[in-house]
Formats: sequence, C-alpha cells, structure tokens
Amino acid sequence: MSRLLKLTAIIETATGLGLMAVPSVVVRLLLGSPLDTSAAVMLARVAGAALLALGVACWLARDDTQSRATRGLVVAMLMYNLVATAVLAFAGIGLGLRGVMLWPAVILHAAMAVWCVACLRRSPQNVTIGRNQ
Repeated sequence: MSRLLKLTAIIETATGLGLMAVPSVVVRLLLGSPLDTSAAVMLARVAGAALLALGVACWLARDDTQSRATRGLVVAMLMYNLVATAVLAFAGIGLGLRGVMLWPAVILHAAMAVWCVACLRRSPQNVTIGRNQ
C-alpha cells in the first residue's frame, strides 16, 4: 500500500499543480480542447487544488498503511479513479474529445483503481467499521 500511496501522491500533486498553474495547457493535453471562459479556468484550478490535497494526504499517509484512516483514503482514491476512468472514457467515446493524454489517463486511472482494490483486499481489517475500540 505504501507504493500506491507514494505514486498517487506524486501523480496527483503534479497534476494538481499543473491545473492550478497552467490549467489551459493541462486541459488541452488531456481533452484536446481549450478552456474558453474564465469560469472554466477557475473550475480547473479548484479541481487542481483538490488533486493537490489528495496528493498531500497520500504522501502523509504513505508510512501508515495499517490505520483505518489510510484504508478510508484508499477507498476514496478507488472511487476517484473509477469515476475519473468513466468520465474521461466518456469524453473520448461519447463527446469525441481527443487530447494526446486522454487515453493514457484513462488507462492510468483504471490501473490505479485495480491497484487500490488489490491493496484493500490484501490489507488486514483490524478494526470493524461502526465499532469503537
């Protein structure tokens, strides 16, 4: 789980910083379409801040792989990766968007989702959810 958390921290922090600093470049690479309005740029920057926060949380949890909080973080990452895979695949298939990084991003998010599931299946559930110890 530590490797998953470290790699996620690096990927999401870099993507978040990119979206905050140069959102139009990141979106053009991903979707092949510019951000045409200031509202779209601001929304991309907010998404970047969220990815930065996820990256920082993963980095801080990288050595605490047995806690309930870290397990919750991996579950949240699983949900994020599943939704990101679906949304980006829809962008390519349903909307016809064609950024150079679109399909690599779909594959990366799908692989990260599989890795999250594998980590969750391997890690011991030493705390029963819903019970205080």
